[in-house]
Amino acid sequence: MDMIKVRIQLGSEAGGSTSPFVVARQVLSEGGIKSFYNGLDAALMRQVVYGTARLGIYFNLSESMKQQNNGANLSFGQKTAASFIAGGLGSFIGSPCDLALVRFQADSTLPPEQRRNYKNVFDAFGRIVKDEGVTNLWRGGVSTMSRAIALNCAMLVSYDTVKERLTATYGKGQDTKVQIYASMVSAIATAVVSLPFDNIKTKLQKQKAVNGVYPYKGMPDCFAKTLAKEGITGFWAGLPTYYFRVGPHAIITLLAAEQYRRLLGVGKA
Repeated sequence: MDMIKVRIQLGSEAGGSTSPFVVARQVLSEGGIKSFYNGLDAALMRQVVYGTARLGIYFNLSESMKQQNNGANLSFGQKTAASFIAGGLGSFIGSPCDLALVRFQADSTLPPEQRRNYKNVFDAFGRIVKDEGVTNLWRGGVSTMSRAIALNCAMLVSYDTVKERLTATYGKGQDTKVQIYASMVSAIATAVVSLPFDNIKTKLQKQKAVNGVYPYKGMPDCFAKTLAKEGITGFWAGLPTYYFRVGPHAIITLLAAEQYRRLLGVGKA
């Protein structure tokens, strides 16, 4: 799903098809089923590094803030602040993995002579450092952090807020039902809010310099050019596909986190 999502975004940029079915056939024709899993090691490393960091930082911050509130639930502002910090720090740590993943997924869209043909995530890191410099491991880092902050805030703030309100309505005995409902609402909020940032991030990370000049100067330039070429709806290109990529992921992540915290005796499930 992530592969199709990235290819839809690049197709929208190039004026091509944004149909998930057309894109899926294109990917399949490039090398069979395994083409959908190009960069799998980078994707797994990204989740191990970025996914755990942003959640761990958020839960620790929220628990600390709750103690300062004498056990009371966090305010909307406190939830947003904790999500903002956790998303920013987590994505900064995981940005090199994210960069490698996008390049794996976008490589076949480049002309053969411009393809990078990374062997694995470690080869990608080594060649980026050698050919572009170590700082380029964070190319598109601002957009990556912006996307992570938007995703983290949308996912965690909406989840905690809905969960608190449903708990107040149904009581403590309905924890599982409340968590499922809250995670479903969170999945929708996550997809709608974070997709424009994800779109910009993908374009910045996949770009390749031609005669030393990159297509986009930075996030504001990419935003302006996307708006001019694709219109406002271009920022949400592939929204249904993106939802099926981040929606189930958000639901599984939130429900799993609740169970792990309960098993570890951390906070309130």
